[in-house]
Amino acid sequence: MMSRLPGIVAGVISAALLAIGSPALAAGPLVLGAASLQESLNAAADAWAGRGHPRPVISLAASSALAHQIEAGAPADLFISADEKWMDDVAGKGLIRAPSRVDLLTNSLVLVAPATSKLRLKITKGFPLAKVLGDGRLATGTVTAVPAGIYARQALIALGVWDQVSGKIAGTDSVRSALALVAQGEAPLGIVYGTDAKADPKVRVVDVFPEASHDPIHYPAAVLTASTNPDAEGFRRFLLSSAGKAIFTRYGFGTR
Repeated sequence: MMSRLPGIVAGVISAALLAIGSPALAAGPLVLGAASLQESLNAAADAWAGRGHPRPVISLAASSALAHQIEAGAPADLFISADEKWMDDVAGKGLIRAPSRVDLLTNSLVLVAPATSKLRLKITKGFPLAKVLGDGRLATGTVTAVPAGIYARQALIALGVWDQVSGKIAGTDSVRSALALVAQGEAPLGIVYGTDAKADPKVRVVDVFPEASHDPIHYPAAVLTASTNPDAEGFRRFLLSSAGKAIFTRYGFGTR
């Protein structure tokens, strides 16, 4: 049966099965989280485990990929998306417990360059992004599916520069993949979240996109309908607590 599932779903199932091998982790809920939550969500899981609970198993990917995992039957307990759209998609199929849904976090959208770059550029209406890119590529998430890419496209359209740069987009499978392209010098510029830029010393923020140029960046969280783990709701509540919020704030997120 597993062989008929998409490879990414099989990977999540494997992670859950590996966790069962350790008594301390056997009862930990499986959490599907947006890639941009890598450091913060793992820190939250560590803090929850430090309170005597089984440590949650964290599986990270683009929100679009996570939604597809859930729809394909991945045995997960909690979903944290980087946008409302993919949570809405899962909710529309009856796959979340509606009362558990909450907007957990906020974020910003930033233009980044390699840390060694001397580029200075102010993000304004009609700013010369295409000229600055030259023959280079603009790294971001896939603009039709990955939330960071969707926000990036919205912002570039609102600022009147999309037509000039649409052919220069290096679309990736997640915001962290886009970040890596810039960090490794494979792309001169990228559009990622402010928290991603903070997480990697190999990039620096060139400027922040105006909030009005894109939809609000909200991270909704919800327990999945198929969850049977009694700790899933407890961990969700911990993320909403003052202790949980303090962890996310430390990594640069806004809290709701």
